[in-house]
Amino acid sequence: MTGPDVPTNFTLAYVPGVTPTKWVRLWNERLPLVSLTLLQVSAAEAADAVRSRTADAVLLRLPIDRTGLHAIPLYTETTVVVVPKDHVTALSEELSPEDLAEEIVLHPLDDALDWEGPPGRPAFQRPATTAAAVELVAAGVGLLVVPQSLARLHHRRDLTYRTLVDAPESRVALSWTEDETTDLIDQLIGIIRGRTVNSTRGRPPAPAKPERPAAEGRKATTGKPAARTQQRRSGAPKGGKRGKPRGR
Repeated sequence: MTGPDVPTNFTLAYVPGVTPTKWVRLWNERLPLVSLTLLQVSAAEAADAVRSRTADAVLLRLPIDRTGLHAIPLYTETTVVVVPKDHVTALSEELSPEDLAEEIVLHPLDDALDWEGPPGRPAFQRPATTAAAVELVAAGVGLLVVPQSLARLHHRRDLTYRTLVDAPESRVALSWTEDETTDLIDQLIGIIRGRTVNSTRGRPPAPAKPERPAAEGRKATTGKPAARTQQRRSGAPKGGKRGKPRGR
C-alpha cells in the first residue's frame, strides 16, 4: 500500500485498560510505511476523539452514542469487585450482587459498566474517576465494581479482585466515523480480527500483471514450419517429395 494518496500516519485512540500492543506490532510488520500513533483518552472523550478527527479510530467501551459512528464489538470483559486483601469477601473465588448488599460500593463518574448503579449501599459522594475510587478502596472506604482490565491497570499490593457474577459486562469495540471507512481502517479491522497477511480482506489487491506482447516468450511463426506441418499431415517425407514404391 503505497502512493501519493496514502497517509503516512494513522492515529489510534484507546481508553484505559485496553492494550493494543499486539495489534501495533502486526501493524508495523504489515504497514511499515504508515506509522501508527497511539493516543490514550478517557472514556468520556473516546467517541469525540474520532468525531473531531483527533484520531482515525478508537478502541472504547460500549454503550456509546453511535450517531455518525461505526462500532464493531471485539470482546467482552469479565466484571470484578476490587476489595482489600484482608476483606471478608476476598475469601470467596467469586461474588454475586447479593453478597455486596451490606457493603458500600463506590460508583465513579467514569463508570465503564452499563447500569444505573452498582449493588450494595452507595457512598455519600461519587468519586470523579476510577483511579480515585481505587484509592478509596485501599483506604477502607468501600468496594469497587469494574471491568477486569481496569482492576489490573490500577493494581495495588494491598488490593485484590474477585469475579462478580450476574452483573453487567463491558464490551470493547473499535469505532470510527461513518464517512471515514478507508483502506487503513480495513487493514486495522483485519489485524484486530486475526486475519492473516494473505487474507483477501483487510489488504489491498495485488496489481494485475501486464499482458506480455505476442512476440515475447515465443518466436514468431514463419511459413516454413507451417509447410512442414502440412507435409506431415499429407504423409510426405521430410524432404518434401514422395518416394517411389519399391518393388518386391
